[in-house]
Amino acid sequence: MKETNKKHKFDSDLLQILIERGFVHQTSNEDGLDEYFKSNKTIGYIGFDLTAKSLHVGSLLQIMLLKWLQDYGHKPILLLGGGTTLIGDPSGKDETRKILLEENIIENENGIKRVFGKFLDLDEKKLIIENNKNWLQDLNYISFLREYGKHFTINRMLTFDSVKIRLEREQPLTFLEFNYMLLQAYDFLELYKRHDCKLQLGGSDQWGNIVNGIELVRRVTSTETYAITTPLITTASGAKMGKTADGAIWLDEELTSPYDFWQFWRNTDDRDVIRFLKLFTTLPISEIDKLASLEGSEINEAKKILANEITRMTHGSEISAKIYQSALETFESKIISQNLPKHQITLGQKNSMGLLNLLVSIGFAKSNNEARKAIANGAIKINDVAVLDPNIELKKEDLEGTKIAFGKKRNLIIEVSN
Repeated sequence: MKETNKKHKFDSDLLQILIERGFVHQTSNEDGLDEYFKSNKTIGYIGFDLTAKSLHVGSLLQIMLLKWLQDYGHKPILLLGGGTTLIGDPSGKDETRKILLEENIIENENGIKRVFGKFLDLDEKKLIIENNKNWLQDLNYISFLREYGKHFTINRMLTFDSVKIRLEREQPLTFLEFNYMLLQAYDFLELYKRHDCKLQLGGSDQWGNIVNGIELVRRVTSTETYAITTPLITTASGAKMGKTADGAIWLDEELTSPYDFWQFWRNTDDRDVIRFLKLFTTLPISEIDKLASLEGSEINEAKKILANEITRMTHGSEISAKIYQSALETFESKIISQNLPKHQITLGQKNSMGLLNLLVSIGFAKSNNEARKAIANGAIKINDVAVLDPNIELKKEDLEGTKIAFGKKRNLIIEVSN
C-alpha cells in the first residue's frame, strides 16, 4: 500500500480522471483497483460521523469523490456514523471528542442528508445510504471480541498516525477512542456482506483505519478489497481548508449565507484556484488548462468561475447567478445591488439605532468595542462612504434600503421591520 503512481496510465477512465484532478493520494492495490473500476460494478463508501448539523467545505472533497463515482455509473454508499459518533474518531484530533446525545445525532443526521441532496442523486437505485448504528448499537461485545478481536494487534494499532501523534504529544487517548478503529474496520466488513462493497474512500488521516478494514475483510472472507485516500487539502498559505477567521464555511445556507459562500471561493489565493477548479468543480480539464494560462489580474476571472460553479452546485443556478450579478454591480460597476444579502432589523420606540449596536446586530462585530475599532480603522462604509463617528444615531429613513459594508468583501442591505 503506497502513494499512487500519478504517471502510470490506468485503463479505467474514472480512476485516471480522479488521479489527473488530484483526488488520489494513496491506493492499496493499483492494478486490482483499476480492474475493479473497469468492471462498472464499483461500490465504494465514505463514512461521515454526525458531529454537526451540516458538513462544511472541508468535507467537499469527499462529497465530490462520491459524485464522480455516481456520475460515472458506479454506486456510492453514504455511510452515516450514527454508531461511531457515539464514540468519537481520534484521527487528526488533538483531544477527546465531545460525546453527543442521541437526539443531537439524529438532528445532525437529517441536516447532513439535506447537504448530500445538493450534490448526489438520492434515488436508492443510484445511492445506498446506511447508518452504522443499525449493526453497532446491539453488537454483543463478548461475541465481537471472540470473533474479530484476534485479527487486531495492539502493536500494529500503535503504529498508526492517529494514535502515534496523540501519544507523542502526551495527550490522552481513551480506550473508548481506541476502539473506534476496530468499529470502522467492522463497518467495511458489514458493507461488504450487505452490499458487496469492495472499496473504502477517505481522507489521508484515515489510512490506518481503512487498512484495518481491508485486512479484516480479507481474513474473515478471503476477499480482496481496496482503498483510496485523498490528500490533505490546505490553502497555499498553509491554512486548513474551509476555515476562516470567522469560523467554518458551511454547506448549509442557514449556517453560511450563499453570498458569504460565494465570496469565500472568490477570495481564493491565486496559487490555489486551478487546483480547486480541478477538485471542486466538474469542469473539463481542457477548460481548466486554458484558465491556468491566465496571468496577473486576469486570474480573477478564473476565481469567479470557481465561485459560480461551486455555488451553483451547492445552492442552485438561480442563487448563484444573483450573487454573481450583485458582485459585478457592487465591486465593478460600483452601484448598490439589490441582489446583495438583506438583513432585517427591528427598531425600538426611538425609531432609530446607534451605529455600534447596528454593527453588532448584523454580525459585523461581536461587541461595541470591536465595532468601534472597525470604524476607527475606516473599515465601515454606509452607501460606499466611510463612517468615522462611532456615535452616529441612524433613523429609520437612514436605514431602510441602506448598504452597509465592512471592508471590501462583506456587504449587505438593511431592511427595517415594524
